[in-house]
Amino acid sequence: MEKLLRIDELNERFGIKGTAQVAGGNGGLPKLNISGLLAEAEIYLHGAQVTAWRPAGEEEVIFLSRHSKWVDGRAIRGGIPVCFPWFRAKADDPNAPAHGFVRTKEWNLESVHAGGDGTVTVVCATRSDEGSRRWWPHEFRLAHRITVGKTLGMELTVSNSGSTAFRFEEALHTYFRVGDVEQVEVRGLEGVEFLDNVDGNRQKVQSGGLRLTGPADNAFINSGSAVEFSDPGLGRTVRTAKGNSSTTIVWNPWRQGAAKLADLGDEEWKQMICVEAGNILGGAISLDPGEEHTMHAEIGLAGRH
Repeated sequence: MEKLLRIDELNERFGIKGTAQVAGGNGGLPKLNISGLLAEAEIYLHGAQVTAWRPAGEEEVIFLSRHSKWVDGRAIRGGIPVCFPWFRAKADDPNAPAHGFVRTKEWNLESVHAGGDGTVTVVCATRSDEGSRRWWPHEFRLAHRITVGKTLGMELTVSNSGSTAFRFEEALHTYFRVGDVEQVEVRGLEGVEFLDNVDGNRQKVQSGGLRLTGPADNAFINSGSAVEFSDPGLGRTVRTAKGNSSTTIVWNPWRQGAAKLADLGDEEWKQMICVEAGNILGGAISLDPGEEHTMHAEIGLAGRH
């Protein structure tokens, strides 16, 4: 009952008739449904996580596992998780949550705005608290600005609100829906050095377009350019442009990795690929007190085929 009352309050404050509605999602978690002229989308306050984006006249672009666990404290499998302030496991604490702690907590909904150009912009925010200090001692504010339109725009702003400098990793861990990952080719990373996490983080250089033939967890370093992938299974090409991001991560657990994940179906790995903007490893960001850093990513369909 308390959750329902809160959802009603949020909807009264932020809802836009016919365009944006706060509702109870899976597991009763509050989500924002966007029905704009240019696209439809779904954003959970749990992790400020985009879980769906479908441009008008197109098929769904974002992958979401049918086996995802919809409970407080658990990450949503799929969508676009926000990874912060570390990526993968925490280097000095194996008991810390993977990919940081903000993707498993509820963020505050700060604003919803319908633009005259048909876009809908949503801002969610979270900040340091007793729970975050258990894992990371620094004071911060994190704002996620999501613009739903013909493209999906995201701006992740990290502010140092404390009195000491800190260093952090970040990523917008985008799960894309594909027809068959074995047919997908990722372009735009040719000649770029990457660290292969499946092979002990050995440094390698990408030769030609990237086609996955097994488990992949590659961190392409000093990679600030746009990346796109062709998806013959769904007959389209998807493009991600980014700014203030020096790392591009490409991930798929493949059959053997999927079997170890309780929230990913044994065959779902075939219908997804993660191609994500980030700043990780040597690309981690340092902020002095009072400073802020904004990473941008924009997803769009680059063509049909």
